[in-house]
Amino acid sequence: MRIEFAPLNVPLRRRLQTAAVVQWIFSFLALAQCCLAAFVLLALSDWWMVALLYAGWLWLDWDTPTNGGRRSQWMRRWSVWEHFRDYFPLTLLKTVDLDPKKNYIFGFHPHGVLVAGAFGNFCTEATGFSHLFPGLKPHLLMLPFWFRVPFFREYIMCGGLVSSSKSSLSYLVSRPEGGNVAVVAVGGASEALDARPGALTLQVQNRKGFIKLALKHGAQLVPVFSFGENELFDQIENPTGSPLRRLQWGSPSQWSRLRVPAARTSRVFIKSTCRISLSSSSSTNAATALLTTSTSPSSDGAREH
Repeated sequence: MRIEFAPLNVPLRRRLQTAAVVQWIFSFLALAQCCLAAFVLLALSDWWMVALLYAGWLWLDWDTPTNGGRRSQWMRRWSVWEHFRDYFPLTLLKTVDLDPKKNYIFGFHPHGVLVAGAFGNFCTEATGFSHLFPGLKPHLLMLPFWFRVPFFREYIMCGGLVSSSKSSLSYLVSRPEGGNVAVVAVGGASEALDARPGALTLQVQNRKGFIKLALKHGAQLVPVFSFGENELFDQIENPTGSPLRRLQWGSPSQWSRLRVPAARTSRVFIKSTCRISLSSSSSTNAATALLTTSTSPSSDGAREH
């Protein structure tokens, strides 16, 4: 096996785009571990008082990820995210107006390997979410574990990420002033195991929890589909029942891939096709039908584009 090097005449613009994607992959796969190591080293050094003060702050601020988080518009507008957008490129396609006085749950499919489409469109302003949907604040839900990691939690909250716990989602969609968007990657990490080019396997069974909360709090559902998401990364073959799949189910997702993923260039655009209003009198069967609806834009989009 021979090593192929990138040509030397790659434009600076393309090199910046690649660097932006590399730092994003690093933040998903290794930044949390680096932040935890930095905190431990700080605690064991002459700067232990700083670590102690931060630990106190962490204790006081423990519930923030479940109470709407702490976003930073300055960070969401970093120019690095524009290079990140242009690498693929990413596009956010608006097909319906959303009332900023109401709360919404975006049911996002597919998860992909690293949820690139959801991050680029909802955790940054690179694709102009605030201009397309004025008055709405998107919050991408992430596993609660990551908000317990020192320093790393501050970084991800700046982008608008919040805990994916039930209480966190309930907090967002129950605000009387409205204007909150909770973005739920419905398939979760299990859907990521089937994300590979040319394939589209969605996890929808037993995934009604967010619909029940929408019914409870009167939030509206918006099905969102990320076209091209599964084309971004190759994965080792891991058929159901194989030893590798069993290992992946039993280990953290960032370790289960067994290799550092390298992003391809594939056009990714996100499209929402409708807005679904729910009432507390809706039945469980209706909720099941709505969950199925969130997977339908794939075929509709193929006909339209």
